[in-house]
Amino acid sequence: MTERPSAPNPEAAAYRDFWTGVGDSFPDLGGAFSTTIYREDERRLFREHLEPLAGARILKTDLWDEAKNTRILRWAATRGARCAGIDISEPIARAARMGFDAASLHLSGVVADVRAIPYREGSFDAVYSMGTVEHFDDSAVAIREIYRVLKPGGRAIIGVPNRLDPFLRPLLAWVLQRLGLYDYGYERSFTRTGLRELCRGAGFEVHDETGILFMPGWLRMLDLACWVWLRPLARLTRLALEPFAALSRRFPGLRRHGYLIAAVAVRPEVRPTARG
Repeated sequence: MTERPSAPNPEAAAYRDFWTGVGDSFPDLGGAFSTTIYREDERRLFREHLEPLAGARILKTDLWDEAKNTRILRWAATRGARCAGIDISEPIARAARMGFDAASLHLSGVVADVRAIPYREGSFDAVYSMGTVEHFDDSAVAIREIYRVLKPGGRAIIGVPNRLDPFLRPLLAWVLQRLGLYDYGYERSFTRTGLRELCRGAGFEVHDETGILFMPGWLRMLDLACWVWLRPLARLTRLALEPFAALSRRFPGLRRHGYLIAAVAVRPEVRPTARG
């Protein structure tokens, strides 16, 4: 797996500076109950769509989860996956590598922008991108990069916020962004159709559409806040979240209405030619 020089990006400096600051100061969310649900959903995605993991070369397009959240890539590494990851934030990439080292696992983690992935074409069997490409306008560039670094026949799981979330999380995120109270900076949301067309525009075949985190976004935020600052109240948010977790397990179709939707996209063995 060889690297290539990163291409320049005119917005990279401001984007990098924002996430560097977030990476330095953001608390660890791994113990919150809503994160337990998130972790369960992510492991299901890997089992259903990226098996077998043993020996598979997997790239994750940010390392936020490895430093602050579900540690999904570390879980994949314990099952034999050969893991690599990029992140725009040096503190996040460093924390992710330290977590792998502490678990006696190996992560090839580098500081890079998903719009200019520093690996050669066809380097990976699978790419996992959950909650990355919505943080800038040129999401299509990032998805073309994901396509490029996948080998023919390789799979990508690409997840983004659900614009049609029944609990109106995109509206909440928009209001918080306008008030300067949203810790994750700029964020877009997508319909399933919009995400599907982005993937197809990059050359992917979309084999499945699913989602994770069928729960109100405000309840996830409240659970995280309680976990970080008011730990005793986290017992109450857990009670409020458990029915949503149970519904998602009992009725799998609800996952398509989670606040993160996901496309399971495959790079064809032969890229389709344009029609004349």
